[in-house]
Amino acid sequence: MPAPQYNVICENVTKIYDLNRSRADKLLSLFTFGKTYSFKPYYALKDVSFKVERGTSVGIIGLNGSGKSTLSNILGEVVMPTYGEVHTEGKPSLIAIGAGLNPSFTGEENIRYKCLMHGMSTQEINEKFDEIVKFSELDEFIYQPLKSYSSGMKSRLGFSIAIHTDPDILIVDEALSVGDETFSNKCIERMKAFQEQGKTIFFVSHSASQIRKMCDKALWIHYGQMVAYDDVHSVIKRYNALVQKIKHMPKSEQVAYKKKKLKQQQVSDCDVSTISQQQDISLMTQGLIGVTFIGWIAAIYFQLIG
Repeated sequence: MPAPQYNVICENVTKIYDLNRSRADKLLSLFTFGKTYSFKPYYALKDVSFKVERGTSVGIIGLNGSGKSTLSNILGEVVMPTYGEVHTEGKPSLIAIGAGLNPSFTGEENIRYKCLMHGMSTQEINEKFDEIVKFSELDEFIYQPLKSYSSGMKSRLGFSIAIHTDPDILIVDEALSVGDETFSNKCIERMKAFQEQGKTIFFVSHSASQIRKMCDKALWIHYGQMVAYDDVHSVIKRYNALVQKIKHMPKSEQVAYKKKKLKQQQVSDCDVSTISQQQDISLMTQGLIGVTFIGWIAAIYFQLIG
């Protein structure tokens, strides 16, 4: 029997955020070497490990604030983990409401802008432009600025662009939660077609029925930690049991339960100085990348208007 082909491997992925320091404080700390700042780190994700075979659809479930979007952003290469590694084979594409879209651009300009960022040529964009607009069902609004769009319209546009850039790994983060059922079903059918082509899909949703319809496996995150990664039906059954248990708790017990879990997310007995330095180095690196990125975006923009 051939060994399974994994195209996504997460190893001890951990993301630590700082609750106290603002971005301005972090920038200031780059120029005040040797000075100690007090901050309150917490685990948005802690030691998350799993492997996904090519062509698998994984539903990511969990309560609000559990770390689902943090994980999807890491998988989509939008943010980097603090510790741990993510190995992906192929091109990932993240779809979240309005993610990567410019509110000042029109729908048409956003299509061209996003496709250029995904490495498509002007000719390829022109060839796929009508297909993208048709799938989004936004014909009448495509030349209107994105800031006039509803959340559902932004979701339609983002999804339509992403699927036409032909990603190997598709990450859908709550993007179908704001659309109508007919369009959501159309998106699910397209994702199933992607799955049949051997593409890997991560689907973040609060809808258990959508995840059952779409996914083979489910990954359950609870207050930053992975509880289960297994067959979709067995994981959702366990998750629903916990949700019902919490729902039937007296209000005081619900509050106490949440406080306990949030306390467990705090980074205890840690070397604050080490974490601070790591975050500062990360911020400095992001700043250098950001300068290069802004120059690249400016070049794309002038190509759009030229």
